[in-house]
Amino acid sequence: MPADKPGLLHQPVAVWAVAFAAVVSFMGIGLVDPILPAIAGQLGATKAQTLLLFTSYLGITGLAMLLTGWVSSRFGAKRTLMAGLVLIVVFAALAGSSGSIGEIVGFRAGWGLGNSLFIATALATIVGAASGGMANAIILYEAALGLGIATGPLVGGLLGEVSWRGPFFGTAVLMAIAFVAIVTLLPATPRPAVATSISDPIKALRHKGLRTVAAMAFLYNFGFFTLLAYTPFALDIASPVRLGFVFFGWGLCLAIASVALAPRLQRRFGTVPVVSAMLALFALVLLVEALFVDSQVVLVTGTVLAGIFLGVNNTIVTELVMEVSPVQRSTASAAYSFVRFIGGAIAAWAAGQLGEVIGDQAPFVLGAVGVLVGLLVLQRGRRHLVVAHAEPAPHTPAEAAALTAGDA
Repeated sequence: MPADKPGLLHQPVAVWAVAFAAVVSFMGIGLVDPILPAIAGQLGATKAQTLLLFTSYLGITGLAMLLTGWVSSRFGAKRTLMAGLVLIVVFAALAGSSGSIGEIVGFRAGWGLGNSLFIATALATIVGAASGGMANAIILYEAALGLGIATGPLVGGLLGEVSWRGPFFGTAVLMAIAFVAIVTLLPATPRPAVATSISDPIKALRHKGLRTVAAMAFLYNFGFFTLLAYTPFALDIASPVRLGFVFFGWGLCLAIASVALAPRLQRRFGTVPVVSAMLALFALVLLVEALFVDSQVVLVTGTVLAGIFLGVNNTIVTELVMEVSPVQRSTASAAYSFVRFIGGAIAAWAAGQLGEVIGDQAPFVLGAVGVLVGLLVLQRGRRHLVVAHAEPAPHTPAEAAALTAGDA
């Protein structure tokens, strides 16, 4: 009889070490949400100036994605992960020590550099080392993303009750712990035989399927980061911990939908139909929030509910990115992340500007329009979304270890 397929939770220790570090890394995305109003108030910054914390972070994260393959292919996955974590520790601590909004924005850019080195390498490492194949690896990664995004605002809210500086210092401490976990639990990873060039992610976007998914994600992130970055201002909740619980609910729904709901929907209805439905529902939520932007009940309900649609979408799209083109998975991930994070950076900046000039409803309208246009891009390019990756995913710990040694 054939051996049973390894379950989702039966993973090598190295996978759990990287997943833990990924949770802490993704905490940084939503960590500042509950303290945005406090930072603006105490440092005398406008909404637009404060949302530059997202723009600098996401913009540098996206641009630096072009470097991740070049770095990891020359120094190995483990050293790249370690370098990314060190940068996050340093710049998170510096952000907590800042005395002006400009300093925080600048240090968040350095944080984004470390985050880029970690994110793309972590995904490729988990895919290479996880038992049970590609699907299990993607679910683990998205679960880490969801858990990090969920706990980030909660930790940020709790520490933000003491001081707006608390979440930054808290991140530095947690990332230091993650660094120790990577050093002690992840085996040494030699450099691959073929080094990756900086231009490889750009060249990868010549593939129509990958380009279609990346363009859709660029537009979809106008909704994602409008919801994440601007909602704290629209809610007008003074307490960081209360804001933290709102986004904890959002992130919890995202994590559960990523792991439990996305695979079932994909098996039953297919990739493109499910992603299309999630985009349409997310756009609808944003439009409702724009119409009832003065209602805290509507904003809170819409934000939490959106986590379900975003969780399903993130898992399925990430798997699609890794399979739709014939390039190496780490290169595909870097190309996709480069485009989508740039979209998030522009979205956060635009949301702040529109909120200042027009009003709180404008950023949500922009987000909804971006998501709907992304849906149109997906539909127009759906014929190119045929799985092209021929590289087999490992199904046993031994195969996983061999793959990690050869490719990481």
